[in-house]
Amino acid sequence: MHPPSPCVTRRFRTTKKGHLPMITLHRLRLVVATATATATATATAAVALATAACGGEQSGTAATPAATVEGLKIVAASSWEAGFARAAGATDVAVIVPPGVQHAPDYDPKPSDLAKVAQADIVLYADFEGFAGKIKDAAGSKAKLIALTLDNTPATVKSEVQRLGAEFGTADAATKWIDSFDTEYAALKQKVSAAAGGTPPVVVTQAFVAWAADLAGATPAGTYGPQPPTASQVSELAAKKPQLILDNSAMPGGDALANVDAERVVIDNFPGQGLDLLEVFQRNADALTAALS
Repeated sequence: MHPPSPCVTRRFRTTKKGHLPMITLHRLRLVVATATATATATATAAVALATAACGGEQSGTAATPAATVEGLKIVAASSWEAGFARAAGATDVAVIVPPGVQHAPDYDPKPSDLAKVAQADIVLYADFEGFAGKIKDAAGSKAKLIALTLDNTPATVKSEVQRLGAEFGTADAATKWIDSFDTEYAALKQKVSAAAGGTPPVVVTQAFVAWAADLAGATPAGTYGPQPPTASQVSELAAKKPQLILDNSAMPGGDALANVDAERVVIDNFPGQGLDLLEVFQRNADALTAALS
């Protein structure tokens, strides 16, 4: 004969004092114990299931999802400003003047260009750009306008990249880029200087690309521009007996010096489609090396 189930309800008569008999108390204890065990097992299983669903966290600390930081929308007037922005750590960079346009400051922005500006968080431009006023007028009320000093002299490059890193909140990325720039620039300068035979060449240069003379270890003996040199200026520059004449790809004026017995090297200040500022130095160092070899 099987014992009665603790879950079966039976009628019991009370004793004279109104208490349940002992067997009834025993069965009640069985019911309570069983219910408690079942609840405990259910809770344990639920905790285990939740833990497994969360990836098996065992540390006792709830997992916190990684914060996602939405990048700033940067609009750069040209690939030159964009190169500075990328070097400083920006990733979402739109460019107004298409790379490859010969004289970017004379570009006339299209309505679609100005629409980009209106959506920007930060707008980068240079004061010498003829369309700078249109860009500033098109910028939305939330946009921050930053005028850059566009000069590829190493000290200026590093200063502006560091400044933009602080503005973008990407100071670490900017510092890392500056470190890589210092290393690469030293290697490029050594390569160009070696091609010159260890002796700095005599250099005459257009004013806005004078920075490139330093790659050859030289200090410019004379400069011209931004306007084409006059006849008297040509005579003065020719008297310097330059080995190299550095011309500016954006505003060439070196043709006036065509009769001067020197190698003419076209220097380009602007990054290409990749918006890589470091590539500008590599490309121009290659041109100088070829001219000196």
